[in-house]
Amino acid sequence: MTERCDALLPRREMRMSASNHAALAGFLKRLLMRSHLSADEQDAVLSLKSQAFQVAARRDLVFPGQTVEYSCLVGDGLVGRFDQMRDGRRQITAFHIAGDMCDLHSVVAPTTGWGITALSTCLVYHVAHDDLRRAATSHPNLAMAFWRDTTVDASILAKWVANVGRKDAQSRIAHLMCEMGVRMERAGLASHVSYPLPVNQEQIGDAMGLTSVHVNRTLQSLKRSGAVSFQKHHVEIHDWDELVSIADFVPTFMLFDERRKNDAA
Repeated sequence: MTERCDALLPRREMRMSASNHAALAGFLKRLLMRSHLSADEQDAVLSLKSQAFQVAARRDLVFPGQTVEYSCLVGDGLVGRFDQMRDGRRQITAFHIAGDMCDLHSVVAPTTGWGITALSTCLVYHVAHDDLRRAATSHPNLAMAFWRDTTVDASILAKWVANVGRKDAQSRIAHLMCEMGVRMERAGLASHVSYPLPVNQEQIGDAMGLTSVHVNRTLQSLKRSGAVSFQKHHVEIHDWDELVSIADFVPTFMLFDERRKNDAA
C-alpha cells in the first residue's frame, strides 16, 4: 500500500542541501530534445530555484484535488502520476524519470486532477510556480518550450490509453519497455536495451490495466520469446527488433525533434 499523509500534505522525508544544478540540467536536456533555446533561455532554466527532498518508495508527493504552488522535478528515481478511485484503487497514468518535470502543467492548473507518487526511493525538487511563470514571461520562447513539454506528456498518455484499449497484455508490456528504453537513453541515463525499471509487477499492472498475475504470466511469455527479460528491477532487451514487432512500437508519439538531437547531447 502507498502511504498517505495527514491533511493530504506531501511527506517530506529529508531536506537536502546539495545543488539542484544536475536536476535542472536534466530538465534542460529534455527541453532541448524538442525545442531550440538560446543561451539566455538555457541559463533561465538552470537558474531556477528549488527545494530538494529525499522521498521513500510508495510515498505520495501530491494527492488528487490538492492545490499546489510548485511543480515536481525528478532528480533521481522513478515517479508515477496516478488517478485514484473512491475505494482507493489506482491507475498509474505515467512514469517519470530523472529530468522530468512531472507536473509542469500544474503551473496553469494548480488544483490537481491527478496524484504523484514515488515508485522507488526518489530525489525530488519542488520548483515554485511563481519562478516558472517569471521565466516563461521573461522568455516567451521558453514558455513555448514548456508548453511543448506538457504536450509530450499528453501524447504519451494518449498512447497508453490506446494501448490499454486496443492491445493485448504482451503488446502493452512490450510497448512500455520499448518506450522506457528510448526515454532512458535519450535522457543519458542508460542504454535503450539495458536499463533500471524500479517497479514491481503490481505497479506494472496498475499502469497497464492488468492484474499482477497476468503481468507475471506475460513477462514469462516475453522471456520465453527471447526478446526481453525483467529481473531485480532491471530490463534487458535481447532482441530489440522482435520486441518492437511485438509492441507495434513507433516512437513518433514521444515527439522527439531529430533536428534538436545534437543540441540535447
